[in-house]
Amino acid sequence: MDASATPTCRLVKPGHTYEGKQGLSYFAGIAAETVGAKGICMHVLTMPPGARAKAHLHESHETAIYMLSGQAHTWYGERLENHVVVHAGELFYIPAGVPHLPANLSNAPCTAIIARTDPNEQESVVLLPELDGLVEV
Repeated sequence: MDASATPTCRLVKPGHTYEGKQGLSYFAGIAAETVGAKGICMHVLTMPPGARAKAHLHESHETAIYMLSGQAHTWYGERLENHVVVHAGELFYIPAGVPHLPANLSNAPCTAIIARTDPNEQESVVLLPELDGLVEV
């Protein structure tokens, strides 16, 4: 996206996917890379049965998740000591800098819309490999 271009409305049709540092495949959506967004990134994530992300956090950026279908487990906290199951129709908020690890433990895919205050798709992702072994799924 040419940063010098005059801002205008843009239609994005999810189709192209990319592999996130977290170990999951995302549908490209609204981001600095696709539309020149300055303060938000929003994309669609479908996790197949048994999928799990790598433990990570987003530096200085908040995350909001709306579960469209299915359910996902998420462990969060400094040592991933907290656990929540997010079901279809529910929203989940992750503050900036909070370690987390989502997983789909069901036999069906789950799909969510994810928005972050970082306009870049992967820039604020920090992997935390020292936490990966704390969650056994």
